[in-house]
Order: sequence, then structure tokens, then C-alpha cells
Amino acid sequence: MPVTLGEEVMLLSLDDESGQAKDRWAAGWTVTSGLLLELTFAGSVRTDGGRLEVVDLSPTGLALLDGLLERIAAWTRTTKSPTVAGWLMKDQGKSVEATLASLCERGIVTQEQHRMLGLFPVRRYPEADGAVERELRGRLARVVLEGAEPDGRTSGLIALLHGARLHRLAFPDLARGQVVARMAEIADGQWAGDAVRDGIRATQAALGVLAATAAIAVVS
Repeated sequence: MPVTLGEEVMLLSLDDESGQAKDRWAAGWTVTSGLLLELTFAGSVRTDGGRLEVVDLSPTGLALLDGLLERIAAWTRTTKSPTVAGWLMKDQGKSVEATLASLCERGIVTQEQHRMLGLFPVRRYPEADGAVERELRGRLARVVLEGAEPDGRTSGLIALLHGARLHRLAFPDLARGQVVARMAEIADGQWAGDAVRDGIRATQAALGVLAATAAIAVVS
């Protein structure tokens, strides 16, 4: 099965050589959002006014997504207000860990453990097979820079990156102003059905709130 949207975001965020994540918090929320959007594409979940609902518990065939679906189902049963933003904040850590494990299992990255200052264990995930990321970056370049027509999954990925203001992960060598208009155009396009469009809007809104909250915390 092709890599998931969450895995694609993770690949964009990892430095190929050092394996260190860039924009750690925003990328983590966007990884979680990407996996949630995968479940929306699969018809497993839907959103309504920012609320998250499970509509089909059938297995997707991918352990990464099936584990996520089970966690969402358990959470929505016991939470009075199961919002998308609430889920992103709750599950970010687990989704990131599961996504990294999946990339390792696929042989796309490898896990290395170091000790910071000789004391604190730090895990890094340098690239093991660069073919997937090269294809991904090439696809994004064709769509955003060359004007090619995106498919639904690429549009969804661009919408997530745009909503989280992570343009630099996809295009690290370009100024934000060179890509933001085209990414916004794709994110706002009529490429998805109602359920997926609602999911995109809900995740974009949640990512915007979380990004603003993180920015305030950094300034404070």
C-alpha cells in the first residue's frame, strides 16, 4: 500500500542525514491530521462542525490506520465533546510514534539512538531509502511549481501543509511567498466530496488554532 498522508508529512519533516525532525510540534499535529484524513478518505470517520465521529469500524488493511481507528472509537465513546482539535492534542504523541514505526518497518527510514550530553537518550530517523521522498517531492513540485493537476491525495497533503503553515517543509529552498498562493488555491479547490472537504476544513481550522497557541507559548 502507498505511504499514508501522515507518513508523507513525517518524511518531509525529517532531515535526511541526521534524522532529526524539523518544526517538531506543528509537524506532529500535521502527521496526526494526515492519518485522520486517511480515515476520512476511507469512509471510517467524518466531521461535522469540528466534531469527530466514527462511522465505520471495518479494518482498513493497514495496521497504522486500524490502530488509530480503534483509539478514536474508544475516545469518542467516552468524551462529551470529541472535536478534531481535541483529538490532535490528545493523540499527537501516539500517532507520531506509530508513524515512525511504520516508516521503519517499510525500510524507508532507520532508527538510531544517541545520548544527549551522554545522559539523555535521543532517537533519530535518518533516511534509508530515498526513493519515496524523491517521488513525493517531485510530485509536489510538479503540482505547485509547474501547475500540474493534482490528484485527491496530493491535494489533501497540500491542504494540510498549507493549513499548518508548513510550506517550508515541502519547499525548503523557496520563500513562502513563492508557493503560498498556489498551495492556497489547491487547498480551496473543489477536488473533494463533501465528507472529505468537511474533514479538510476541520483539520485546517484545528491546525490553525494549535499553531497559534504554540506561537503564543513560544513568545511567552
